[in-house]
Formats: sequence, C-alpha cells, structure tokens
Amino acid sequence: MQYFGAIGLALMFVATGCKHNPVDVTTLPNRPRTGPQNPSPTGPIGQGDRAPGIDVPPTGVALPQDLQNWQNTHNTFREILAAHTVHFDYDSPVVKSSEKPHVQAVADYLKGAPGDALLIEGHCDERGTEEYNRALGERRALALREALIATGADGMKITTISYGKDRKIDLGNSEASHAKNRRGEFVVLRPK
Repeated sequence: MQYFGAIGLALMFVATGCKHNPVDVTTLPNRPRTGPQNPSPTGPIGQGDRAPGIDVPPTGVALPQDLQNWQNTHNTFREILAAHTVHFDYDSPVVKSSEKPHVQAVADYLKGAPGDALLIEGHCDERGTEEYNRALGERRALALREALIATGADGMKITTISYGKDRKIDLGNSEASHAKNRRGEFVVLRPK
C-alpha cells in the first residue's frame, strides 16, 4: 500500500512540473520586471478596471509601471500604425528582413512625432503553453523595440507588453490563421 502511495506522490510531482522562469528575456534598464513573480506595484488591471484610452489586458497580466502611468496621461491610437504590424515565423522572435520596412516606417513616424510615445504588443498563435507564449510575446516585442532603437528611435519613449496567445485576430486553426496571430503591433500613445 505504501508503494502505491509513493508512486502516486511521485506522479503528482511529475504532473505538476516545476516552475521556471523564461530564458533569453531582456530586462530593460530602469524598469522593474513585471509578471507573476513580480507583479506591478498597483497590481494587474482586470476586465472591470477599464481605463480611458487603453485596451485592458487579460486578467492577471500586470502592465509595466511606466505604461500604467501613461494610461492616465495619454490617449491610444491603434489605427495610425496598423498597416505596419510585423509578423513572425513560428516559435521565433527574430524580425524577418521582409518585415524591416515596417520597422523603418514606425521609426520614421516616431522621429516625425516627437510628442508621441509607443507601445509594442507581442502576440503569439495558440500553440504552446500560456507561460511559454507570454515569454515569446515579450521576446517579440523586445526584438521590435531593439530594431527601432537601432534605426535611431528613442528607446525611452517605447514600452512593451506581451499578450501571448490571448488576443488572436484570426480564430481559425490553419497555418494561415496561426501566421496572422504571430505578430507585433504598434500603438501610438499621445498626451491628452
């Protein structure tokens, strides 16, 4: 009987797995890491806490502190840079050369609009775990931020957030649908 109890206990540990932190995630200077391990000081914004001008992330996603401050002082404009959404290959945060013109267009916009700031949203398709996709979305958003900085954009005016697989734009289950969901979107933040 003890043998079965020991096996059951071992299976419970194997089934639940162990918690680990995502690898290859860049922490930005002067910006505390947020997420399940280090929630934002003001906590996550839930579905009932809609702030004017900011789309509400899924429940349990903590916004970076600087974005929480921006939501009180800035309006959001998705349509301005919607045509420059960047798409990624499966399981990759690498900005493809075919997507670099979109990055350049966004950088040019930022240079011509010195009062505007930028939010980069990282998105994934539905494959993979919630934790993995959250980390991959973050890596995609940070890769776009770094690409913008490399073109001369002011990194202090760019913040990122990962929505993982929570905000699909195509609900299909085909490869074409997945490809549409693997993206980085740019949201202009303009002072009120």
